[in-house]
Amino acid sequence: MVSNFGSQINTIIISPRRWGKSSLVHKAATLARKQNKNLRICTLDLFNVRNEEHFYALLAQTVIEATSSRWEEAVGNTKKFFSRIVPKLVIGNDPSNEVSLDFDWEEVKRNPDEILDLAEKIAEDKGLKIVICIDEFQNIAEFDEPDYFQKRLRAHWQRHQHVAYCLYGSKRHMMLEVFTDSSKPFYKFGDLIFLNKIETPYLIDFIRERFTATGKAIDEAACRSIIELTDNHPYYVQQLAQLSWLRTARRCTEGIVREAHSSLVEQLSLLFVTITETLTTQQLNYLKALIAGERAITSTEVMYRYRISSPTAAVRSRKTLIEKDILDNKAGVVSFQDPIYAYWLKHSYFAG
Repeated sequence: MVSNFGSQINTIIISPRRWGKSSLVHKAATLARKQNKNLRICTLDLFNVRNEEHFYALLAQTVIEATSSRWEEAVGNTKKFFSRIVPKLVIGNDPSNEVSLDFDWEEVKRNPDEILDLAEKIAEDKGLKIVICIDEFQNIAEFDEPDYFQKRLRAHWQRHQHVAYCLYGSKRHMMLEVFTDSSKPFYKFGDLIFLNKIETPYLIDFIRERFTATGKAIDEAACRSIIELTDNHPYYVQQLAQLSWLRTARRCTEGIVREAHSSLVEQLSLLFVTITETLTTQQLNYLKALIAGERAITSTEVMYRYRISSPTAAVRSRKTLIEKDILDNKAGVVSFQDPIYAYWLKHSYFAG
């Protein structure tokens, strides 16, 4: 990723939720900036962005901020690089670091090109390289006329010579649709990176280092227990390790990890109940079969045993569960995105 940032290669990161995409981008951006003083990183989060108007305003604001060292420069950039759109500058109580832009939406609709090409114009004028990192990028699929909007973005962004784009998001199935469907505008837009889980040896080293740094120790068996109970899920490895650390006086053992894990499952149980209540009987039957280790779920025997009404119902349930980010489908292998939820279903919900 550092190489891509420096070489202006577009990058798309795809993985399930909470696998560390944002942390990875931040780390790569930090290292890339150290290598090139003329590199600027713009980071946008589209989590609460639901329309083009908000997107354009956020993009322009972020680009101006990342390429301006002082508010006077921000004002100058605004005047210099906008000709058709006349943004309003709002200067906060501390003008040294608080300048925001406001736009007339009707003007923007008539001239969106100015904002979409803003970073390229600034980079070319100032001799910079810019990488625009956009989190929750899949949210553009929720805009009005999403395919038309994506075509517009692609038409501009693919021509940029001084700006690269790093696009990632937490809805894996939606990201796959945007970037791997040959009928979509962003098909083959850049270097596609599929994140894998972090391998056990690296996680063991990470956990041990964190314990040692605070004057505590942890058995290797306890490390492996943390990793196995969380199925190498980066977010949950850190969470369970922290809960285990809090319960440790000097040395963390497997017993402490099991106690921490029980606490974590209990802590999340209300959330899991809420999620489960949204599922249909057929979807729950599908999950029960999957948890039991069944692979040929559409076979007559398995459908009868788990009361799945038909192969069509099984396929429909799987599709919906993937869309809900409960399951993940990687190269035809279906698995749970959340290992703690899978454990709760197996040992609590389906245990009765």
